[in-house]
Amino acid sequence: MKIFGPVPSRRLGQSLGVNNVKAKTCSYACVYCQLGRTKQLQIKRESFYDLGELVEELGETLGTLEQKKEEVDYITFVADGEPTLDLNLGRAINEFKKFGIKTAVISNSSMITDKKVREELKSADWVSLKVDAFTEKIWKKIDRPHGSLDLAEILKGIEIFSREYEGEFATETMLVKGINDQKEELEKIADFIKKLATDHSYIAVPTRPPAEYYVEKAEPEQINMAYQIFKSRGINTEYLIGYEGNKFSSTGDLEKDLLNITAVHPLKEEAAAELVKKTGSKWEDIEKLIAEAKIIETEYDGEKYYLRK
Repeated sequence: MKIFGPVPSRRLGQSLGVNNVKAKTCSYACVYCQLGRTKQLQIKRESFYDLGELVEELGETLGTLEQKKEEVDYITFVADGEPTLDLNLGRAINEFKKFGIKTAVISNSSMITDKKVREELKSADWVSLKVDAFTEKIWKKIDRPHGSLDLAEILKGIEIFSREYEGEFATETMLVKGINDQKEELEKIADFIKKLATDHSYIAVPTRPPAEYYVEKAEPEQINMAYQIFKSRGINTEYLIGYEGNKFSSTGDLEKDLLNITAVHPLKEEAAAELVKKTGSKWEDIEKLIAEAKIIETEYDGEKYYLRK
Protein backbone atom coordinates (compact mmCIF):
# COMPACT_ATOMS: atom_id res chain seq x y z
CA MET A 1 0.00 0.00 0.00
CA LYS A 2 1.31 3.45 -0.93
CA ILE A 3 -1.27 5.57 0.93
CA PHE A 4 -1.13 5.74 4.72
CA GLY A 5 -2.74 7.71 7.52
CA PRO A 6 -3.82 10.36 8.02
CA VAL A 7 -1.14 10.89 10.64
CA PRO A 8 -0.84 13.93 12.92
CA SER A 9 1.75 16.33 11.50
CA ARG A 10 3.26 19.17 13.49
CA ARG A 11 3.37 21.18 10.26
CA LEU A 12 0.35 20.07 8.25
CA GLY A 13 -2.41 19.01 10.64
CA GLN A 14 -3.92 15.68 9.56
CA SER A 15 -1.64 14.52 6.77
CA LEU A 16 -2.56 11.67 4.41
CA GLY A 17 0.79 10.24 3.41
CA VAL A 18 1.90 9.05 -0.02
CA ASN A 19 4.86 6.67 -0.10
CA ASN A 20 5.86 7.06 -3.76
CA VAL A 21 9.25 5.29 -3.91
CA LYS A 22 10.33 1.74 -3.12
CA ALA A 23 11.59 0.93 0.37
CA LYS A 24 14.63 2.93 1.49
CA THR A 25 15.51 4.28 -1.95
CA CYS A 26 17.13 7.64 -1.36
CA SER A 27 19.81 10.06 -2.47
CA TYR A 28 20.92 10.48 1.16
CA ALA A 29 21.69 8.06 3.98
CA CYS A 30 21.05 10.45 6.89
CA VAL A 31 22.46 9.32 10.22
CA TYR A 32 19.23 10.34 11.98
CA CYS A 33 16.74 8.74 9.57
CA GLN A 34 13.78 7.30 11.48
CA LEU A 35 13.41 4.51 8.91
CA GLY A 36 16.85 3.01 9.24
CA ARG A 37 19.75 2.90 6.82
CA THR A 38 19.30 3.58 3.11
CA LYS A 39 19.26 0.35 1.08
CA GLN A 40 19.45 1.88 -2.39
CA LEU A 41 21.50 5.06 -2.68
CA GLN A 42 20.66 6.65 -6.02
CA ILE A 43 20.01 9.92 -7.83
CA LYS A 44 18.48 8.53 -11.02
CA ARG A 45 14.75 9.23 -11.20
CA GLU A 46 12.46 6.34 -12.10
CA SER A 47 8.83 5.23 -12.09
CA PHE A 48 8.08 3.15 -9.02
CA TYR A 49 4.35 2.50 -9.50
CA ASP A 50 1.37 2.74 -11.85
CA LEU A 51 -0.07 6.24 -11.54
CA GLY A 52 -3.61 5.14 -12.39
CA GLU A 53 -3.55 2.54 -9.62
CA LEU A 54 -2.21 5.09 -7.13
CA VAL A 55 -4.97 7.60 -7.99
CA GLU A 56 -7.53 4.81 -7.58
CA GLU A 57 -6.09 3.82 -4.21
CA LEU A 58 -6.18 7.43 -3.06
CA GLY A 59 -9.82 7.79 -4.12
CA GLU A 60 -10.80 4.63 -2.25
CA THR A 61 -8.91 5.74 0.87
CA LEU A 62 -10.51 9.19 0.85
CA GLY A 63 -13.93 7.57 0.42
CA THR A 64 -13.37 5.34 3.44
CA LEU A 65 -12.12 8.27 5.53
CA GLU A 66 -15.10 10.41 4.54
CA GLN A 67 -17.48 7.67 5.69
CA LYS A 68 -15.65 7.55 9.01
CA LYS A 69 -15.72 11.37 9.22
CA GLU A 70 -11.90 11.51 9.36
CA GLU A 71 -10.31 14.85 8.42
CA VAL A 72 -7.55 15.26 5.82
CA ASP A 73 -5.76 18.62 5.68
CA TYR A 74 -3.01 17.68 3.22
CA ILE A 75 -2.09 14.87 0.85
CA THR A 76 1.63 14.66 1.53
CA PHE A 77 4.42 13.04 -0.46
CA VAL A 78 6.55 11.86 2.45
CA ALA A 79 8.18 8.69 1.27
CA ASP A 80 10.24 5.80 2.58
CA GLY A 81 13.09 7.52 0.72
CA GLU A 82 13.33 10.70 -1.38
CA PRO A 83 9.98 11.54 -3.09
CA THR A 84 11.52 13.60 -5.90
CA LEU A 85 13.23 10.45 -7.25
CA ASP A 86 9.76 9.59 -8.54
CA LEU A 87 9.41 10.33 -12.27
CA ASN A 88 5.63 10.53 -11.85
CA LEU A 89 5.75 13.15 -9.09
CA GLY A 90 4.53 16.13 -11.13
CA ARG A 91 1.71 14.17 -12.76
CA ALA A 92 0.72 12.66 -9.42
CA ILE A 93 0.51 16.07 -7.74
CA ASN A 94 -1.75 17.38 -10.52
CA GLU A 95 -3.97 14.27 -10.40
CA PHE A 96 -4.28 14.47 -6.63
CA LYS A 97 -5.29 18.13 -6.69
CA LYS A 98 -8.51 17.04 -8.43
CA PHE A 99 -9.68 15.67 -5.07
CA GLY A 100 -9.86 19.23 -3.73
CA ILE A 101 -7.30 18.73 -0.95
CA LYS A 102 -4.01 20.62 -0.65
CA THR A 103 -0.82 18.79 -1.62
CA ALA A 104 2.56 18.89 0.11
CA VAL A 105 6.03 17.51 -0.59
CA ILE A 106 8.70 16.97 2.06
CA SER A 107 12.08 16.67 0.32
CA ASN A 108 15.72 16.40 1.30
CA SER A 109 16.55 19.00 -1.42
CA SER A 110 19.07 16.76 -3.21
CA MET A 111 17.27 16.77 -6.57
CA ILE A 112 16.42 20.49 -6.57
CA THR A 113 19.32 21.09 -8.99
CA ASP A 114 17.14 19.49 -11.69
CA LYS A 115 15.00 22.13 -13.43
CA LYS A 116 12.30 19.52 -14.16
CA VAL A 117 12.06 18.66 -10.45
CA ARG A 118 11.68 22.35 -9.59
CA GLU A 119 8.90 22.70 -12.16
CA GLU A 120 7.05 19.68 -10.76
CA LEU A 121 7.32 20.91 -7.18
CA LYS A 122 5.76 24.23 -8.19
CA SER A 123 2.44 22.39 -8.59
CA ALA A 124 2.32 21.51 -4.88
CA ASP A 125 0.65 23.84 -2.37
CA TRP A 126 3.33 23.35 0.29
CA VAL A 127 6.99 22.34 -0.10
CA SER A 128 9.63 21.71 2.57
CA LEU A 129 13.33 21.50 1.67
CA LYS A 130 16.02 20.26 4.00
CA VAL A 131 19.01 22.47 4.93
CA ASP A 132 21.00 20.50 7.49
CA ALA A 133 24.35 22.05 6.74
CA PHE A 134 26.17 24.76 4.83
CA THR A 135 29.67 23.31 5.18
CA GLU A 136 30.40 20.35 2.89
CA LYS A 137 32.26 18.32 5.51
CA ILE A 138 29.37 18.58 7.96
CA TRP A 139 26.81 17.87 5.19
CA LYS A 140 28.61 14.65 4.30
CA LYS A 141 28.77 13.63 7.96
CA ILE A 142 25.08 14.16 8.76
CA ASP A 143 23.31 13.50 5.43
CA ARG A 144 25.81 11.06 3.86
CA PRO A 145 24.85 11.97 0.27
CA HIS A 146 25.23 10.07 -2.98
CA GLY A 147 28.81 10.57 -4.16
CA SER A 148 27.92 12.57 -7.25
CA LEU A 149 25.91 15.23 -5.39
CA ASP A 150 27.35 18.70 -4.84
CA LEU A 151 26.22 20.81 -1.87
CA ALA A 152 26.97 24.17 -3.53
CA GLU A 153 24.79 23.22 -6.50
CA ILE A 154 21.98 22.05 -4.20
CA LEU A 155 22.04 25.32 -2.24
CA LYS A 156 21.95 27.21 -5.53
CA GLY A 157 18.95 25.12 -6.64
CA ILE A 158 17.14 25.91 -3.38
CA GLU A 159 17.70 29.63 -3.97
CA ILE A 160 16.32 29.41 -7.51
CA PHE A 161 13.27 27.45 -6.36
CA SER A 162 12.53 29.87 -3.52
CA ARG A 163 12.42 32.77 -6.00
CA GLU A 164 10.15 30.97 -8.47
CA TYR A 165 7.77 29.09 -6.15
CA GLU A 166 4.43 30.72 -5.33
CA GLY A 167 3.13 28.23 -2.76
CA GLU A 168 3.93 27.90 0.95
CA PHE A 169 7.65 27.28 1.30
CA ALA A 170 9.48 25.87 4.32
CA THR A 171 12.98 24.75 5.23
CA GLU A 172 13.86 22.19 7.86
CA THR A 173 17.13 21.84 9.75
CA MET A 174 17.68 18.72 11.85
CA LEU A 175 20.09 19.29 14.73
CA VAL A 176 22.24 16.34 15.80
CA LYS A 177 24.44 16.64 18.88
CA GLY A 178 28.09 17.18 18.05
CA ILE A 179 27.59 17.29 14.26
CA ASN A 180 25.79 20.44 13.08
CA ASP A 181 24.78 22.15 16.33
CA GLN A 182 27.76 24.48 16.75
CA LYS A 183 27.40 28.27 16.55
CA GLU A 184 29.60 28.78 13.49
CA GLU A 185 27.69 26.29 11.38
CA LEU A 186 24.29 27.48 12.59
CA GLU A 187 25.21 31.04 11.62
CA LYS A 188 26.18 29.88 8.13
CA ILE A 189 22.90 27.97 7.74
CA ALA A 190 20.91 30.97 8.98
CA ASP A 191 22.74 33.38 6.67
CA PHE A 192 21.82 31.14 3.76
CA ILE A 193 18.17 30.72 4.76
CA LYS A 194 17.65 34.45 5.28
CA LYS A 195 18.25 34.90 1.53
CA LEU A 196 15.31 32.61 0.73
CA ALA A 197 11.65 33.52 0.42
CA THR A 198 10.57 31.17 3.21
CA ASP A 199 7.22 31.16 5.01
CA HIS A 200 8.55 28.91 7.78
CA SER A 201 11.93 27.61 8.84
CA TYR A 202 11.79 24.64 11.18
CA ILE A 203 14.46 23.63 13.67
CA ALA A 204 14.06 19.94 14.44
CA VAL A 205 15.72 17.22 16.52
CA PRO A 206 15.44 13.43 16.20
CA THR A 207 12.30 12.33 18.05
CA ARG A 208 12.18 8.72 16.82
CA PRO A 209 14.76 5.92 16.68
CA PRO A 210 17.59 6.97 14.31
CA ALA A 211 19.51 4.97 11.70
CA GLU A 212 22.74 5.13 13.72
CA TYR A 213 23.02 4.25 17.40
CA TYR A 214 25.32 7.20 18.21
CA VAL A 215 22.84 9.86 17.10
CA GLU A 216 21.57 12.11 19.89
CA LYS A 217 19.35 15.16 19.76
CA ALA A 218 21.04 18.52 20.30
CA GLU A 219 21.06 19.84 23.86
CA PRO A 220 18.38 22.41 24.83
CA GLU A 221 21.03 25.15 24.96
CA GLN A 222 22.08 24.42 21.37
CA ILE A 223 18.48 24.29 20.18
CA ASN A 224 17.77 27.65 21.78
CA MET A 225 20.97 29.10 20.31
CA ALA A 226 19.90 27.93 16.84
CA TYR A 227 16.49 29.52 17.33
CA GLN A 228 17.96 32.83 18.45
CA ILE A 229 20.46 32.86 15.57
CA PHE A 230 17.68 32.22 13.03
CA LYS A 231 15.37 34.83 14.60
CA SER A 232 18.14 37.44 14.67
CA ARG A 233 18.28 37.14 10.86
CA GLY A 234 14.57 37.90 10.58
CA ILE A 235 13.68 34.29 9.76
CA ASN A 236 10.19 33.07 10.73
CA THR A 237 11.45 30.22 12.89
CA GLU A 238 9.55 27.40 14.61
CA TYR A 239 10.55 24.37 16.65
CA LEU A 240 9.81 20.79 15.59
CA ILE A 241 11.04 19.18 18.77
CA GLY A 242 7.94 17.74 20.45
CA TYR A 243 5.74 14.71 20.02
CA GLU A 244 3.04 15.24 17.41
CA GLY A 245 0.32 13.37 19.30
CA ASN A 246 -1.70 10.19 18.86
CA LYS A 247 -4.41 11.32 16.46
CA PHE A 248 -3.70 8.66 13.84
CA SER A 249 -6.64 7.90 11.57
CA SER A 250 -7.75 4.35 10.95
CA THR A 251 -9.39 2.25 8.25
CA GLY A 252 -10.63 -0.12 10.96
CA ASP A 253 -8.07 -2.80 10.08
CA LEU A 254 -5.31 -2.79 12.72
CA GLU A 255 -2.74 -4.80 10.76
CA LYS A 256 -3.27 -2.75 7.59
CA ASP A 257 -3.06 0.54 9.50
CA LEU A 258 0.03 -0.48 11.48
CA LEU A 259 1.96 -1.76 8.47
CA ASN A 260 1.12 1.29 6.36
CA ILE A 261 1.92 3.85 9.05
CA THR A 262 5.02 2.20 10.52
CA ALA A 263 6.58 1.81 7.07
CA VAL A 264 7.23 5.55 7.08
CA HIS A 265 6.32 6.76 10.57
CA PRO A 266 7.44 4.86 13.72
CA LEU A 267 4.64 4.71 16.27
CA LYS A 268 5.08 5.56 19.91
CA GLU A 269 3.65 2.95 22.29
CA GLU A 270 0.79 5.20 23.39
CA ALA A 271 -0.13 5.92 19.75
CA ALA A 272 -0.14 2.20 18.96
CA ALA A 273 -2.41 1.63 21.98
CA GLU A 274 -4.76 4.33 20.71
CA LEU A 275 -4.87 2.63 17.30
CA VAL A 276 -5.65 -0.72 18.94
CA LYS A 277 -8.55 0.92 20.76
CA LYS A 278 -9.78 2.68 17.62
CA THR A 279 -9.91 -0.56 15.61
CA GLY A 280 -11.58 -2.55 18.39
CA SER A 281 -8.56 -4.84 18.59
CA LYS A 282 -6.43 -6.16 21.45
CA TRP A 283 -2.81 -5.54 22.39
CA GLU A 284 -2.24 -9.24 21.70
CA ASP A 285 -2.80 -8.43 18.02
CA ILE A 286 0.29 -6.21 18.09
CA GLU A 287 2.26 -8.90 19.90
CA LYS A 288 1.21 -11.32 17.15
CA LEU A 289 2.56 -8.97 14.46
CA ILE A 290 5.84 -8.76 16.39
CA ALA A 291 6.00 -12.57 16.66
CA GLU A 292 5.36 -12.83 12.91
CA ALA A 293 8.24 -10.36 12.34
CA LYS A 294 5.96 -7.91 10.56
CA ILE A 295 6.75 -5.11 13.01
CA ILE A 296 9.51 -4.66 15.57
CA GLU A 297 9.63 -3.05 18.99
CA THR A 298 12.49 -0.71 19.80
CA GLU A 299 13.38 2.04 22.29
CA TYR A 300 14.61 5.58 21.84
CA ASP A 301 15.04 8.33 24.42
CA GLY A 302 13.28 6.25 27.07
CA GLU A 303 10.17 5.56 24.94
CA LYS A 304 8.99 2.41 23.14
CA TYR A 305 8.35 2.59 19.39
CA TYR A 306 6.97 0.20 16.78
CA LEU A 307 8.38 0.06 13.25
CA ARG A 308 7.60 -2.03 10.21
CA LYS A 309 10.12 -4.85 9.79
